[in-house]
Amino acid sequence: MKIALDAMGGDDAPAAIVEGAVLAARELDVAITLVGDEQEVEKALSRYRTSSLPISILHASQKVQMHEPPSSVVRKKRDSSIWVATELVKRKEAAAVISAGNTGASMATALFILGPLLGVERPAIATPLPTLQGTSILIDVGANVDCKPQQLLQFAIMGTIYATDILGIPRPKVGLLNIGEEDTKGNELTKEAFRLLKGSALNFIGNVEGRDVYTGVADVIVCDGFIGNIALKISEGLADAIIQFLKREITASPLGKLGGLLLKPSFASFKRKIDYAEYGGAPLLGVDGISIICHGRSSGRAIKNAIRVAMESFNRGVNQRIREQIESQINHQ
Repeated sequence: MKIALDAMGGDDAPAAIVEGAVLAARELDVAITLVGDEQEVEKALSRYRTSSLPISILHASQKVQMHEPPSSVVRKKRDSSIWVATELVKRKEAAAVISAGNTGASMATALFILGPLLGVERPAIATPLPTLQGTSILIDVGANVDCKPQQLLQFAIMGTIYATDILGIPRPKVGLLNIGEEDTKGNELTKEAFRLLKGSALNFIGNVEGRDVYTGVADVIVCDGFIGNIALKISEGLADAIIQFLKREITASPLGKLGGLLLKPSFASFKRKIDYAEYGGAPLLGVDGISIICHGRSSGRAIKNAIRVAMESFNRGVNQRIREQIESQINHQ
């Protein structure tokens, strides 16, 4: 198996991407193609002993900046690292493409080159979240600002398959993110989506509120990309703030410092549970190929875990299962 990495995407590219490639090649028995500026990638790679590792470099003369609009990639940057890496998947020369760069560019490129799976109206980004019960999936977190009820149903189907096949949850509980638990709450979109979800074969438990996201009451939480992205960014900001609050309080007094030393293992465990690096990346579900979108601040460990997620998605036939379930849903309408 070979994975294509956008070596130029991310805040610390290509260093962090190369580090992740080396870790994955050593630990996961996978071949890696690093796509990007050959000189820069070779320089980053020279810091490691890689003579025995299945890592290759494919030159791409352009890179996409974080501020660039996605349309510019399609129109002007067809030799960018994300474009060239995605083309490898299209040509079946790589099992998946992974990028920590411009999210919009990753989505636009995947849609343009790979296209959606048959029957999928809109691909969606599914991100794993830590909960009191384990891990849940929030879908969509930014691919689609405006959605139709039917599309939320498809998000739920795709999220359920991912939760089953990758997270190992036998019959995932599906919740619809809303402003209240009652059936009548929400806007026209959520009310109609509620009706569709309730009439589906999914394990739909009804509406869930924002306070329920991290309790584990639902394994798959469905929303449009506008709401999902806000919820995700608030969560990331809150997690960072909690860590800073704890550090400030612990170092404020000698007694606090002593307590901090005693609780250091617990704090380390807590940080791991809320660290996005542990979960790798967020899959763009619904495209005809495997595309994993990583956080811009991704470390080498995060990239390695994203490669693991991509391998699992490929080996377990996630896309084939999505295609079958979407087709079944369409046939029963």
